Amino acid sequence: MTRILLTLGHGYAAAALARRLLPQGWRILGTHRDPAKAPLLASEGVEPVLWQRAALTAALAQASHILVSAGPRDGGDPALAEIGSAIAARAADLDWVGYLSTTGVYGDHGGDWVDETTPLSPSTVRGRARTEAEAAWQAIPGLPLHIFRLAGIYGPGRGPFEKVRQGTARRIVKPGQVFSRIHVADIAQVLDASIRQPRPGAIYNLCDDDPAPPEEVLEHAARLLGLPPPPEERFDEAEMSAMARSFYAENKRVRNDRIKDELGVTLLYPDYRAGLAALLAEEG
Repeated sequence: MTRILLTLGHGYAAAALARRLLPQGWRILGTHRDPAKAPLLASEGVEPVLWQRAALTAALAQASHILVSAGPRDGGDPALAEIGSAIAARAADLDWVGYLSTTGVYGDHGGDWVDETTPLSPSTVRGRARTEAEAAWQAIPGLPLHIFRLAGIYGPGRGPFEKVRQGTARRIVKPGQVFSRIHVADIAQVLDASIRQPRPGAIYNLCDDDPAPPEEVLEHAARLLGLPPPPEERFDEAEMSAMARSFYAENKRVRNDRIKDELGVTLLYPDYRAGLAALLAEEG
């Protein structure tokens, strides 16, 4: 039987999963809001689905699996707002549903470690919206839901090298600050592993093994390029947008033991050094 994945929000992570599943014989139905993007999706082997209720409902009727990567909007979760009742009606027929959330739901822990059992205490607007969206999906009876809390995503096209080359990278230093991160290829392999071993109700943190200060990552990227590191800027003196500054409002180290113990995942890129080296090699 053909397995059919509907991606509600066919973004960066969903595209990486599609590239992994298509060679296995999957059909991928990928949503988009801009009709001009349909040819690009089709060229990647993805069947385009316009984000419109009738089209979404028709795609949902075919799907055996759903990946939700569209983030909350002002009105809450956009997929539930559009086809929530239809999803609830099909809950028992679906084999797997994955919801891509964020480690921002844990809030600030002063650099201490958190895991999937840590109480949720988001301190940003984005984190609170994700917490509410998680709860909304969890409230659907019988839905085989899996929640994936993602750290900062990087990968092809989303590495630091271009900004370092152009001299626009900023090495903001806030003493004690660390961030967890995850390569997009590792996101895809964790999702694939979960699909193969569904555990409805499971929650997984997706991050690598090495939470690190952001300025350290930029310094290493510059070293790989043979360039001087970007100059340091003190966080309390740096000019930053409210959005950029909000990322520094939370400081925590995120554990990833569960993806290893339950899903048997061995990270392709267990730290930023391995990930950046691979990105540079891919660039040629």
